[in-house]
Parts: sequence; C-alpha cells; structure tokens
Amino acid sequence: MFPTQLRAFHAVAVEGSFTRAAARLGVTQPTLSAQVKTIEEHCGAALFDRLGRRIVLTDLGRRLLDVTQRMADAEAAAAELIGDARTLRTGRLRVAADSPYHVAPLLAEFHRRYPGVQAVLGIGNAETVHEDLMHFAADVAILADVPDDPRLHAVPCGRHRVVIVVPRGHPWAGRGAIRPAELAGRPMVLREAGSVTRRLFEARLAAAGVAPRIVMEIESREAVREAVAAGIGLGVVSEAEFGADARLAMVAVDDPELVTREFVVCRIDRRRVAVVRAFLELVPGAAAGARVTGGGDADESSHPPEDAAPGAAPRRRARRL
Repeated sequence: MFPTQLRAFHAVAVEGSFTRAAARLGVTQPTLSAQVKTIEEHCGAALFDRLGRRIVLTDLGRRLLDVTQRMADAEAAAAELIGDARTLRTGRLRVAADSPYHVAPLLAEFHRRYPGVQAVLGIGNAETVHEDLMHFAADVAILADVPDDPRLHAVPCGRHRVVIVVPRGHPWAGRGAIRPAELAGRPMVLREAGSVTRRLFEARLAAAGVAPRIVMEIESREAVREAVAAGIGLGVVSEAEFGADARLAMVAVDDPELVTREFVVCRIDRRRVAVVRAFLELVPGAAAGARVTGGGDADESSHPPEDAAPGAAPRRRARRL
C-alpha cells in the first residue's frame, strides 16, 4: 500500500515535524502533507493530532509507526546485505540516557571505531528514555532501571557505588566510609521519589533499620550538589555522577549492596540493525572494565538485569548477545 506515502508518514512520525521530515526526504512540505493526507483519507482516521505548532501521534499513528519502522528496518537490512551499510562509514546513532556520566565512555569508544557515524544523545528521566526507545526516537538507551517489557533486550554495562556527598569542611569529608546507622537523623537532600538511586538508598537504610530525615527533594543531580554545597543537607549520588567540585567530598557507606547497575537497552526487534549491533558490541568490554571499590565483583557481565538494585521491582532475565 502506497510505499511513498508510508515513507512520508514514517519520516514525519520519527522527526516529529513536517518541516524536518520534508528536508530529510528532499520534498516540499505541501507535498509531504498531501502524502500523509492520502493515507488518512484512505483509512478514514487521523494519524496525527495537531496541537498548535506541535504534532502528536494518534493511537492509530503509533500502531502504524510500529509497522513502518519494521519496513524501514527491513530496507536497512537489505541495504546492509548488499554492502551499503556494513562498513558503517556513515549513518546516525540516536542514544537516550538517564544520565550523561555512564554513556559518555561508550560514545567515545563508538566514535573512535566509527568516526563517520553521527551520534545524537538525549538526556531525560527513566520514563522519557523508555518512551523514546519504544517510539523509535532512540536506537539504544542506557538505564539503571530496565522496565519489565518482553520487547526489550538489555545488557549489563557497569555498576557503581552510591555515595554520600558532604561539604568539603564536613567532619566526614576525610573518612573512607561511614556506617548506615550514622545517617540516622541527619538532614538529607534526595532526588525525586522515582529516582533509582533514591529507591536503592532508602531500601538499604530500611534494611539497616535507619529512617532518613529528608529536608529537601530535588529533581536533578546538579541541584543536589548545589544544595549540599549551600549546607542544606547531605546528598546521595552514584559515584560515577559525583563529578569534580572543590566544594564537596564524597564518603562511601559501609554496605556492599549499595550499588547501582547500568544497562544498555534496545528494542529486541532492532538489535540486529547495524548501528545498534555495533553499539551493543562495545558493551562486554565496558562491563569488564567497570569497577566498584568495596562493592563486590567488578565483572558485571555475569549479572542479569533481575540482579538489580535491592528494593527495585523484579525484572526479567536479560536477553544476552
């Protein structure tokens, strides 16, 4: 059915804009609009809701996108088969992550191997990243909390201690580690309730019989650091997210289970797409190089996703490469 019109719809759905889709396909915007309208008239239903200058896929549009994405993947697979994409000399990789800290080393290695492939990185919360992945706005994602979804393929790529952030002049700043019980009654600045790091931290304190005294809830890691520097309370972050800040110091907690795990995730029906497969191939090396000081075995490659942070919901077994 109407291959030209379906390509037009797919471009608009992926780009989220008639203007960008027209530029991508090398046609005028009126031509593109007419091609999409042909499909809508044929099926008697709208594919997009127009909200001012924004467009949003309808339920029918989302279902059609699932089909056209498979068509696009099939065309890409055919092109690879005849040699057009096998060398990855050109192309684009869209990555979504809930934090830039864990994905940066993987992107650096990917760029080193495939300098002609453009990488596009989007940062959002876990829910946004999952939506981007499922709606084809991202090719791969890096997440600490993999949804229990049989359509996903997840590979472990690292593990990091959760640490306490204190002002540089705090009495704990020179200590190697504190006991969980020492956090009782201390003012804490924590991320939002949906944060994987916060859920893990609260679960481990509960296991130790300690209830944190939360004085502020903040939605970004950067704001947590600023609040700690201002003396509002003690912060909690993944060690990899601590960064370099002369005002602050990090202190470990004497709990080997206080460790977050990161996963590279893609749709299972897209894991053989050349650019996705190339990114996944980086992961075993990254996992083998992951290190957790005082937190158990550093080789994450043997841990499936259901071995996730204590206190998190159980998850299915990862489909391994």
